[in-house]
Amino acid sequence: MNRIENLFQQKSEKILNVYFTAGYPALHDTPTILKALQNAGVDLIEIGMPYSDPIADGETIQQSNQQALHNGMTLKLLFEQLKDCRKTVDRPILLMGYLNPVVQFGIENFCKKCQEVGIDGVILPDMPIAVYQEEYQATFRRYGLLSIFLITPQTTEERIRQIDQMGEGFIYMVSSASTTGQQTGISEEMIDYFSRVNRMDLQTPRLIGFGITDKKTFEQACQYAQGAIIGSAFIRRLQQADDDLTGTIGNFVRSVKDEVVPN
Repeated sequence: MNRIENLFQQKSEKILNVYFTAGYPALHDTPTILKALQNAGVDLIEIGMPYSDPIADGETIQQSNQQALHNGMTLKLLFEQLKDCRKTVDRPILLMGYLNPVVQFGIENFCKKCQEVGIDGVILPDMPIAVYQEEYQATFRRYGLLSIFLITPQTTEERIRQIDQMGEGFIYMVSSASTTGQQTGISEEMIDYFSRVNRMDLQTPRLIGFGITDKKTFEQACQYAQGAIIGSAFIRRLQQADDDLTGTIGNFVRSVKDEVVPN
């Protein structure tokens, strides 16, 4: 069974997914961050594939993408960095990015590399569902790779149900129409949206992203979904990290999910 599917079978609440950009703060930090996130008790790890035009992301993640590219991060190098990750990391791992670099790398080659290094799923916000179903889904499935789709407050019920019927891992529930890092807290408007989706009685688990920054917002989001995703707030903490990157990561995760005991 795919590790993402297994996670949601084993755990149904307070699932914490943390995003970071590969090659940031330094080019070869990816394996260190992965292991530190697992040891701190994160349930699911999302690695950003740096791209020059990350349209869904706000200033913080855009800057981390630019710095990672400046550092020399490439998709080929990322797979090299991840080739031994499953020796120390057993958490589900997602790659998040944009369709163009994946197509340039080659869809089948990309999926094959994901399988080789132990990637469980991919989030490509600019990939249309129809294109995925018609052109890529068979290849993704052949290599055991799930495609995670996003919904927003503007997503129609028809599209939400279409994504739900696909049942690929979980639904990434974007909390607002803004880019990442722009929201501070959970608004009444967001709660109305979360409640509306809850009433749809979907079969696929949901994680809420955008605007989740700390323990308070994480716990608020967990009232309306199986868990939440933290990205920009974690990137900002990495920006402030001193030489003790592992300690910084552990302190951040425990500040969000303070019941966690390190492995």
